[in-house]
Amino acid sequence: MLGGANTPASVAPAVAQLNAEALSALAYTQVVRKGCPAIYGHYLSTVSMKSGAPMAGTPEISLMNFMIGQMARYYNVPWRTSNLLGGAKTFDAQAGYESAMTMNAVLHAGANYIWHSAGWNEAGMHCSIAKFVVDAEMCAMGYRMAEGVRWDDFDEAMAAVRDVGPGGHYLGHPHTQANFQRAFFMPKMFNNDSIEQWQAEGSVEITERALQHARRLLDDYVEPKLDEGVDEALRDYMERRKREIPAVDELNTHH
Repeated sequence: MLGGANTPASVAPAVAQLNAEALSALAYTQVVRKGCPAIYGHYLSTVSMKSGAPMAGTPEISLMNFMIGQMARYYNVPWRTSNLLGGAKTFDAQAGYESAMTMNAVLHAGANYIWHSAGWNEAGMHCSIAKFVVDAEMCAMGYRMAEGVRWDDFDEAMAAVRDVGPGGHYLGHPHTQANFQRAFFMPKMFNNDSIEQWQAEGSVEITERALQHARRLLDDYVEPKLDEGVDEALRDYMERRKREIPAVDELNTHH
């Protein structure tokens, strides 16, 4: 949906229209094949009232996602939405803010199946390679957030409070040593060093770091190989089906 273009220019009426469209599609699947698994799906955007261009990361899109998540749970069906969308033309602050706004909304709204999660910019007109690898890390952070709070080490951690006491620090405590790798997400794309260390290492900003990482991924890529027997069987199957299924021009001639 393009809010304000193919729906009313208002959040609640736009969701009402989208909900009717989604339900009609869900109902149709059951007419065609009763009991067929189906998912409540949509694509959300709002339209700039200045230019008519699609926008991403707006507060109204977040509100719509919250409402649609509630509706999907009301109908007891899984829900598909989109994530990390950007309207920016380059991988800049706008792209990051828009994407983070959308990701947080769909996670908190309880989405079950999320597409368009990496590289999306200019309302889908191009894929930014730098944004793609950073978005992949954002997805990892979102996944960690969606896991929720871990409680399995609570007693050990509270015991550390008694061990360290007032005025101490936890860096060398056995609980920290045992849990530091999983305690807090440690991003690879974001730089949290001091300004002095960052400058000493070349003052490389995130776009260039992301492109360097992408180049390494491409250089190190090894194509996963199919078992030779499976590959040969698949190729034989494809060739056989090409012979068995009439070509399009033949079908047109018959009809």
